Amino acid sequence: MLRNKIKLLQCVSSFILAVVSVNSSTTPLVGVHPLDEKYFESDIIRCKDGSKSFPRDRLNDNFCDCLDGTDEPGTSACPNGKFYCRNTGSSPKFVYSSRVNDRICDCCDGSDEYESSITCPNTCIMGGNVNYIYKPRPERKSIDRSVTTDPDSSITIANLQDMVKNLQGMKLVFALQFVLIGFLVILWMLRRRVRSAKRRRYLLKSVNPNRSAN
Repeated sequence: MLRNKIKLLQCVSSFILAVVSVNSSTTPLVGVHPLDEKYFESDIIRCKDGSKSFPRDRLNDNFCDCLDGTDEPGTSACPNGKFYCRNTGSSPKFVYSSRVNDRICDCCDGSDEYESSITCPNTCIMGGNVNYIYKPRPERKSIDRSVTTDPDSSITIANLQDMVKNLQGMKLVFALQFVLIGFLVILWMLRRRVRSAKRRRYLLKSVNPNRSAN
């Protein structure tokens, strides 16, 4: 029984070592264009600018070996590197490697935030034109509370409401004043006509006796 257990432990340990060695030899090609996958298959990879070469285990190790960023397509280590977004269902594109794992979803499939603490929604089906910026929920709550409990904002809102009410009241007052002015103008015109009619009658009366006397 003891020998069988020892043999089982040896088999398990050898299997684990094999898995680890396979994983270490096959570095995931994160941020690599499909046409460039064969370029990274060899054990020794040359920088695309021809400056030097690097072993395959340094691919995406978060340390910049090539000035053009050939060895770091999937990390933000090289400032000149570019990350390839596959964006299945939308248009693929390249983004700067400095945007990888920066808590901002630049790829519509969210592949640029594969080691970030956020989960990017896949917006490729919607056309991929949605830029999602992660905002933690506590910050949102604090922002909402600060907005709702801010006395200055409540005062400004109250002032705006008062201004609207005052404008509505001023419109009503102007309308009433306009009606009143029109009514006074009509009364003045009527009174003037009455006076002019009285003057005509008086003049006619004063002229008629003179004619009768002649």
